[in-house]
Amino acid sequence: GMVGTLITTILPHWRRTAHVGTNILTAVSYLKGLWMECVWHSTGIYQCQIYRSLLALPRDLQAARALMVISCLLSGVACACAVVGMKCTRCAKGTPAKTTFAVLGGVLFLLAGLLCMVAVSWTTNDVVQNFYNPLLPSGMKFEIGQALYLGFISSSLSLIGGTLLCLSCQDEAPSRPYQAQPRAGTATAPAYRPPDAYKDNRPPSATSASHNGYR
Repeated sequence: GMVGTLITTILPHWRRTAHVGTNILTAVSYLKGLWMECVWHSTGIYQCQIYRSLLALPRDLQAARALMVISCLLSGVACACAVVGMKCTRCAKGTPAKTTFAVLGGVLFLLAGLLCMVAVSWTTNDVVQNFYNPLLPSGMKFEIGQALYLGFISSSLSLIGGTLLCLSCQDEAPSRPYQAQPRAGTATAPAYRPPDAYKDNRPPSATSASHNGYR
């Protein structure tokens, strides 16, 4: 998920020229991304130009930039937390902090996947609306690029990974050895004590017999 989000952010294949209408020109294709605009020729030559002015860009493009950058940063931090929280690593082994790091990594992966999904879905909706806009000339219409499909896959992987991390790190109750408990209302028998007369084989004296009321 993290690698796919990073590649989606860098690639310029977010929008590509839609070859519609009567004048179909297949020798040149235009590509637009978050950071640059490229021209692809049929001879296999790429010519790209980076956007020079940040303020001159549309607001949807600026928002998509911010969302994708934040998603990449969150994915990197989530990977670090998940590595610390995994049971196969020795970092914080045998401490409750290991489970905390694993859950934190899962939550960050969920946030990163949501941000990437929002940015990709927003751009896809904009491309589809402009494509079916009858007032827009055919030469200014674009289609969905390959980077958007990769963004959907990457965001889905991040969401799935974050969900699995959160579900697999739930605290389990510690197992205790079974101990039989006495039932309520059941009286226990007192310990047996032999009579004093049977403690030894000597016959009781007259003093003790008269003291106890026996003759």
